[in-house]
Amino acid sequence: MAHKAAQWPSEETLLLWKREQARLKARMVDRDTEAWQRDPTFSGLQRVGGVDVSFINGDSDRACASLVVLSYPELEVTWVVYEDSHMVRLKAPYVSGFLAFREVPFLVELVQRLQEKEPGFMPQVLLVDGNGVLHQRGFGVACHLGVLTDVPCIGVAKKLLQVDGLENNPLHKQKIVLLQAGGDTFPLMGNSGMVLGMADIRSRDYIRRTLGHPVSPAHRQERSQKEQRPKVYPKDGPGAPADQGRLPKDYGRDSSTDLKDPQPGFQEQQKDQQLERTEHHEDSDL
Repeated sequence: MAHKAAQWPSEETLLLWKREQARLKARMVDRDTEAWQRDPTFSGLQRVGGVDVSFINGDSDRACASLVVLSYPELEVTWVVYEDSHMVRLKAPYVSGFLAFREVPFLVELVQRLQEKEPGFMPQVLLVDGNGVLHQRGFGVACHLGVLTDVPCIGVAKKLLQVDGLENNPLHKQKIVLLQAGGDTFPLMGNSGMVLGMADIRSRDYIRRTLGHPVSPAHRQERSQKEQRPKVYPKDGPGAPADQGRLPKDYGRDSSTDLKDPQPGFQEQQKDQQLERTEHHEDSDL
């Protein structure tokens, strides 16, 4: 039986989505709440997670939702302490400014699954493929996920969302050219005077290394036929957390930082094509 594509939401649904965004935004914590967040060396940070929803070419409804937790400061795939991926079918269409209502339910499920089965591996911060406060209404997919999971989230978007006076103009591009080394950044300050994000030369590289490995069609089919279950690494192995408890209830929910990457070069464009994912949703809401 052919699957019916997600229908465009009605005006009533869009209004409900706006109200829900406003309601959740009121709960957002946009300040540093943990000691490691205020330490320039991030002392105390041990586990960093990344979440993503990747699409199959030619299919805008079927996707793979993934959660990976890495040991910090190694941040290498060989130091993965937990990973979980599931094929999902998205029920809502992509609407600019409302990406969370399309993807977040599946990401929340991944985080909750980890919390229930292996709470000791819960990440202390999540990098989200999308925007945070750099958003049409100041509440992107990263903020949405952070509030619902009670985990600090940082948005990592591929392109500059031009809101609050931000423009991808020659001056912005010149600042990107000046990013020469890992750690080089410049603030994305809007007309409101708020710093909505930072341009970081390493942000896309991190997402690609943790979640963006190309998968051949044959390998994808083989994996989809297997029982989908999270992969947990030995607790006494590399990156195993020292604590096994749950996060406190007042743990910070969202970071106000969005990591923006420079315009990709030819080699990066080739890699993006290899990832076999649709890019339409990463240009706007986020």
